[in-house]
Amino acid sequence: MLELIQTGLGGLLMGLGALTLSQCIMIILGCVLLYLGIKKDCEPLLLVPIGFGAILVNIPLGGMMADGGLFKEFYNMGVINEVFPCLIFVGIGAMTDFSPLLENPKILLLGAAGQFGIFLTLMLALLLGFDLMDATAIGIIGACDGPTSIYVTSKYAPHLLGAVSVAAYSYMALVPIIQPPIMRLLTTKKEKVIRMEYPERSVSPTLKIVFPIAVTVLTCLLAPMGTPLMGTLMLGNLMKDCGVVSRLTKSAENELANIVTLLLGLSIGATMEAGAFLKGQTILILCLGFVAICLDTVAGVLFGKLMCVLSKGKVNPLVGAAGISAYPMAARVVQLEGRRWDPNNWLLMHAMGANTGGQVGSIMAAAIILSVLKGMGVA
Repeated sequence: MLELIQTGLGGLLMGLGALTLSQCIMIILGCVLLYLGIKKDCEPLLLVPIGFGAILVNIPLGGMMADGGLFKEFYNMGVINEVFPCLIFVGIGAMTDFSPLLENPKILLLGAAGQFGIFLTLMLALLLGFDLMDATAIGIIGACDGPTSIYVTSKYAPHLLGAVSVAAYSYMALVPIIQPPIMRLLTTKKEKVIRMEYPERSVSPTLKIVFPIAVTVLTCLLAPMGTPLMGTLMLGNLMKDCGVVSRLTKSAENELANIVTLLLGLSIGATMEAGAFLKGQTILILCLGFVAICLDTVAGVLFGKLMCVLSKGKVNPLVGAAGISAYPMAARVVQLEGRRWDPNNWLLMHAMGANTGGQVGSIMAAAIILSVLKGMGVA
């Protein structure tokens, strides 16, 4: 009997005995992500499930990512086949208002300029020795768009999913810290206080309905590999603006988005097993992701300066920083930075236009890269 009890107690302690230093580090990292999400309010909807998922997957003998394990099923069900990112985009589309962009279409150029960091970082990753597929996944961090990063990485570099996802969502949360110093450095006091006029015309309901349809057809014909992403984003937006499927719109904004976000967060956390995550390569990816976000901001602000010159001082270059896809966080950063120099300067709606343009631009940039890879026969 005593021997049976000792054997049973030994079974209870198997997990503790199998715990490695690297797993301890990953459990601590998971706690750090929880702290950032809960205490610092940094993307809590994703960092909380990602952090807790990272803890669970590094419990020895827990089997969460073993064949038949709970997280493995989530991962196979929605990440490896790109279902979760696309469903997230339906919800994002249903919550996005393209009116500021449609009121001032030329602001879309800032959304395009804000994607230059993707291509520059891709080339930098290639120079550092990453293969084309890995470099593509790393460059997409510059989209500052979690679902797009997950979609591309799960499709072409699934072994990097944990590092790329953590980088994408962490830097999205850090946009209010990363962008302002760059914005201040690249603009003069005179440029910072430029007030932009708001268009007097309003966007017609018909244009709001036509816009997502036209964008889907045009962009998907140009870069068909981006059809799942652009199509689901615009589907969600069409449901919102057509006004006849309010029940579907509310479900996409709430139940669908919330459930998929939870499952996606847990699945990302599940990729953060110690053996796969704790590598020098991960640190390099995080550094390159930071470079990508910085380059996006630099390109957006510099293009804003060019538009300022061409418009004879009617465009505030700060708005260019909103050309990334961190919606609506980047737009709020522009508004706060503008009011820092002129308390009565209201740049928010112009920044929202650039920000929604950045959403479209980030998907289009990813679609172009994927279509080129497909054409090269390497994807």
